[in-house]
Amino acid sequence: MFVLSMRSTAISITIQRPEDRFVTDIGWLDSKHSMNFGDHYDNEHGQHGLLLVNNDDIVAANGGFGTHGHRDMEIVTWVLSGQVAHRDSEGNSGVLYRGLAQRMSAGSGIRHSEMNPSPDEAAHFIQMWVLPDTNGIKPGYQQLDINAELAKGGLVPIASGKGHDAAISIHQRGAVLWGARLQPGESVTMPSDPHVHAFVALGSAELETGETLAQGGAARLTNGGELRMTAGIDGAELLVWATA
Repeated sequence: MFVLSMRSTAISITIQRPEDRFVTDIGWLDSKHSMNFGDHYDNEHGQHGLLLVNNDDIVAANGGFGTHGHRDMEIVTWVLSGQVAHRDSEGNSGVLYRGLAQRMSAGSGIRHSEMNPSPDEAAHFIQMWVLPDTNGIKPGYQQLDINAELAKGGLVPIASGKGHDAAISIHQRGAVLWGARLQPGESVTMPSDPHVHAFVALGSAELETGETLAQGGAARLTNGGELRMTAGIDGAELLVWATA
């Protein structure tokens, strides 16, 4: 990681290279953690704003996370390739695919499983956790296909606590997850929220300040203003959390 401070107004940009992330490799799971997770801890990998977890998971065919529990967390899952089969203790179930956003509100307590139903194809997905604005709510689930919105170009709301149309809702009024599928050379402007975590899920991208991010890299912007990010030669898929 490195930090670039700008001017005297506490603007900072922290760049996390893909290789800087924590790694969990247990055969059926290859997981890269952008933030502290499980037994992995370092002061440089703490939460950014309201975003606590950004896990880049590859689950082998027929593998997955067996039934386990969560409380008081908004959990958003975004599939990049393959499929993920969800089932939970509230009776919800669904098969997630590329472009289908999923939100699970753990609330007062929920148990669920996430399995790769394919016998021969790995599943690649990003799972992100944000703090809720109210603890102890009734657990909930939502999924929504936003492929058509992404095809229009630019940053599109994927998960929102601010009532955006064509986005799954989260119980956190201070957070929005934006996404973009960019063609080579295409640019988008980052939100101006106090904390912005811009993650390159696929491809590569460059900030207007000159930092290049390979796949799996991220920029943590604090009071960063509306910086532009431009896709590299192979395009880019971005996941951008903007939070208080």
